[in-house]
Amino acid sequence: MELSERIARKQTAKEPFPISILSLTAGAFAIGMTEFVIMGLLPNVAEDLQVSISSAGQLITMYALGVAVGAPILTILTQRIPQKKLLCLLMLLFILGNGISVVAPNYAVLMIARMITALTHGTFFGVGAVIASSLVRPDKRAGAVSIMMAGLTIANIIGVPLGTFIGQHLGWRASFAAIAIMGIAALIGILMFIPQLRQDKPASIMQQLTALGSPKLLLFLLIGALGNAGLFAVFTYIAPLLIQVTGFMEHSVTWILILFGFGVTFGNMVGGKLADWKLMPSILGIYCAVCVILALFTWTVHSPVAAVITIFLWGAGSFAVMPGLQVRIMGLAQAAPALASTSSHSAGNLGNAAGAFIGGWVITHLSLTALPWVGAVLVGLALLLGFACYAAERRAR
Repeated sequence: MELSERIARKQTAKEPFPISILSLTAGAFAIGMTEFVIMGLLPNVAEDLQVSISSAGQLITMYALGVAVGAPILTILTQRIPQKKLLCLLMLLFILGNGISVVAPNYAVLMIARMITALTHGTFFGVGAVIASSLVRPDKRAGAVSIMMAGLTIANIIGVPLGTFIGQHLGWRASFAAIAIMGIAALIGILMFIPQLRQDKPASIMQQLTALGSPKLLLFLLIGALGNAGLFAVFTYIAPLLIQVTGFMEHSVTWILILFGFGVTFGNMVGGKLADWKLMPSILGIYCAVCVILALFTWTVHSPVAAVITIFLWGAGSFAVMPGLQVRIMGLAQAAPALASTSSHSAGNLGNAAGAFIGGWVITHLSLTALPWVGAVLVGLALLLGFACYAAERRAR
């Protein structure tokens, strides 16, 4: 190998991530904040709009359905719009949805505003993942996606507690005003830092749907949904677990969830590095680790110190798998990477809803303490499907 070629490779190896990816991180932060902050403000919203807590809770359910159903449809309808322009339009729609939330006179208008905002969620992450991966070398794609996704995880550590604090002291509408301002900042970042990327002629709608209908791609969407179901079967009911079983006081749960958020952020970044190193082995290894951690949580939940350590590791593992899974899904749908990436978020949200439902059924028919091992079983199913697919690929080679 010539000296000049060696020097070029060495320089490339040290190439930093483009700053433009941070503007995508800011957008992900704002979206993560608007998705989760409503959970801490439900009593305030219910009282102000004179509806029941259960009715206010439908604002969360309909948001998830908006992401699951609306995002792939919006991605198909906007496939011919240049990616940078599409991101800008999505952030404008996001700002509009949160702006309407600020002035919503009644429950119906607030529901419409939440649905508008939900439409931007999956499409932003889908297109954003494609852009982030195209701004770096192929061997850095998962790391780039993880940096973008870090905005979502950091929102859980900083954004949601801050938004809840603002809402509880200045009114819930002020929280959505702060989120709209975050959306404006993200829009400015996208306009300034995201380059105009060269795009190939988009595939037809039928070609994209055909690519999305690939059995292997659908299998990986199912794997992602099962993994999320295992996460939310337990996480949805983490507060009663920690209070009624572990014995923590209610005010301590907030700090434990913040620690979980730190684990999520750490895992997301490490998972991106691992996926860039060995994609499928890292996905399978992480799912295996999460399975073991959840199984151990069945016992550690009874010890305050062990429970906190387990929750940190569980958060890290549950989100470490996501960058690699996202890159794998985009790679399987080369004719429709944005649609496939968006669909992974749709499948994930369906998994969230299914996990919450399964967790409720477990509490009713088994017990609260059965949640960790049921979550381990769901993640175990994802692991088995992933391993079967990987083994089949290796035999085919």
